Amino acid sequence: MSTQKRLFSGVQPSGELHIGNYLGAIRNWVALQSQFECLFCVVDYHAITQPYAVDDMQPRILDAATWILACGVDPEKATLFVQSDVPEHTELAWILNSVATMGDLGRMTQFKEKAEQQASVNAGLFTYPVLQTADIVLYKAEVVPVGEDQVQHLELAREIVRSFNGRYGQTFPEPQPRIGAARRILGLDNQFKMSKSRGNTITLSESAESVMAKLAPAVTDVNRKRLKDPGDPEKCNVYTLHTHYDPPEVVSDVAEQCRAAGRGCLDCKKILHRHMVADMAPIQARAAELKAHPERVREILAAGADHCRAIARETLREVRDKMGLNRR
Repeated sequence: MSTQKRLFSGVQPSGELHIGNYLGAIRNWVALQSQFECLFCVVDYHAITQPYAVDDMQPRILDAATWILACGVDPEKATLFVQSDVPEHTELAWILNSVATMGDLGRMTQFKEKAEQQASVNAGLFTYPVLQTADIVLYKAEVVPVGEDQVQHLELAREIVRSFNGRYGQTFPEPQPRIGAARRILGLDNQFKMSKSRGNTITLSESAESVMAKLAPAVTDVNRKRLKDPGDPEKCNVYTLHTHYDPPEVVSDVAEQCRAAGRGCLDCKKILHRHMVADMAPIQARAAELKAHPERVREILAAGADHCRAIARETLREVRDKMGLNRR
């Protein structure tokens, strides 16, 4: 039995994975997989809270898993599986709905933001954080890597755990956040979080030419209207991307040249482009190899689901016992 703490995290199969997914989550997963007992999940039940084409769902799930593996998640070190392959996720979510409160759910910032973008808000979007809590505590995960936008959801998860434990007895540990270096990746508009729905992303599969075509018009510090205008790199999301892709000495030079108006924004973007493409190239090569052998990805997902179902069944047995739901 592993003595490592258990870690859980997931990503939605809501379209091609982009550099926001990579920097904000998956690159961190790769770094953590040797430090924790890691369970990584393609959370397809979360994805159905947004409109989607039914025929696209299975290809999107396989594609997400392929890119996760291509980024460096190693099935010898971590478990990768699909949420809907373990039905206990939704069973536990229903149980936790009985201790979660509407007041707490209504205060979730992400719900408010997404609700504003929809004419009709489904109940799944409202209770999304409860399913997220179930995802974590089903495996009694103690560590959850999150970005800034997910900290509020994890605080709610901890509150739900306290409510359940207080009512039925100690069952779940309170999951602790682990915030990575990429706390929040803004999109190329330098305004909103990088999101497929806003079209402000660079996907992991894009060619070098496509990456440059997207970087060229990307918004930088709005005060740099002309080449001779000094800028503030802290107000420029392109600079933030430099900090994740460039060597430290290059990052320092970029910041210095920005403040001194010594280099134009387009030349700065060309430097970022060079390092970004170099980072993406081996990932794209591994993805191409996996796509040529999709059965390998399916085998990894099947093995992951088998492993997770065994853990999940034991957790639900304990939960039902404490709630008086198991027949004696």
